Amino acid sequence: MRCMQSSARLRELIAQELPALVALRRDLHAHPEIGYNEVRTSGVIQRELTAAGVTFRAGLAGGTGVLGSLPGAAAQAVALRADIDALPLTEETGAAWASTTRGVMHACGHDGHTAILIGAARVLARLAHETPLPCPVSFVFQPAEENGGGGRRMVADGVLDGTVIGPKVDRIVGLHCWPWLQTGRVALRAGPMMASADEIRITVRGIGSHAALPHTGRDSVLAASAVVVALQQIVSRTVDPLDAAVVSICVIRGGQIGNVIPDSVDLVGTMRALTATMRGALQERIAAVASLTAQAYGCSADVSFAAGYPVTVNDPALTASVREHLADVHGDCRVEEFPAPVMGAEDFSYYGQRVPACFFVLGTGVADKPLHPLHSPRFDFNDAAIETGVLSMCSVALGGCAEGHVC
Repeated sequence: MRCMQSSARLRELIAQELPALVALRRDLHAHPEIGYNEVRTSGVIQRELTAAGVTFRAGLAGGTGVLGSLPGAAAQAVALRADIDALPLTEETGAAWASTTRGVMHACGHDGHTAILIGAARVLARLAHETPLPCPVSFVFQPAEENGGGGRRMVADGVLDGTVIGPKVDRIVGLHCWPWLQTGRVALRAGPMMASADEIRITVRGIGSHAALPHTGRDSVLAASAVVVALQQIVSRTVDPLDAAVVSICVIRGGQIGNVIPDSVDLVGTMRALTATMRGALQERIAAVASLTAQAYGCSADVSFAAGYPVTVNDPALTASVREHLADVHGDCRVEEFPAPVMGAEDFSYYGQRVPACFFVLGTGVADKPLHPLHSPRFDFNDAAIETGVLSMCSVALGGCAEGHVC
């Protein structure tokens, strides 16, 4: 397929699909589902892939994951990924398509991600009927990104290795809406894009006593308070100021009555890092600081970590290629350098542990409107960004063979 023909036809097909994709996005928004419970959402995806003539396998990653596949000329496939789950949050947007399920809403734009990937599948399927695609395309609809590790389960189920449907995947690309970036723009960077996230669990053990007789025990509350303060100095005093790390204690739980010093206090928090080396160093330092600080107060500390998402790393070579493809269709001025890694975490990271991966952000901001951040009860995906998202995903799948806009 020649580039000029591809460009004109691609934009024509996207324009034809846009009204239905906006309606679909709003329908998904009105019917949000928590991770691993996206039964209706998965059904909508399967219905749309069937209508588009895209073969697929459902029932993945615990039941709601879907993998679609289109054939192409190359031996290995490019995978495009969307997350499909919502958050346990009560919506406050007031939109006509607001959540119909109280306490659950699409506050992170996964409704938009899903609609975009369905749109890409529709458009690429129509192109494939006209001219063979340059490479096979796998469409990864993943459940439970929000703390559920759905990406890990999709990988374990074989979505990348060619055992489910379609050929083996040799690279994967994903996107995330970004309200801090203007609509019509995209941004990406090579190397670490988002941080790892591990849960910190600490139990400070002392000897309980009457509050009026603290000298007869060992005050676990005082020791736990000192531990919290000491942990905050790990980043400020043991991490290179040019590096990045986060240690935050978010839960302090201990005691039941105001005149009894409890035997123990539980602390729960999070640690974030941008390299595996820093991730390991933080764990070692947290364990040592908590233990030694507790000992100074005559107490002890049991420290453990619940492993969370790894660092999301963009493969440099693939990122350069994706940047070129995005510039082809959007123009250089609309493809920006993502300024710095974000200390939030993403389970897109699991795919990047297996194959070269690139994760970029899709602008959804509007200059003259209030900015509602991700995970806000007032956040809503900007439908005007769907066209940019579909065009971006299709350009990656087609190898960027399209004529860009003039800046």
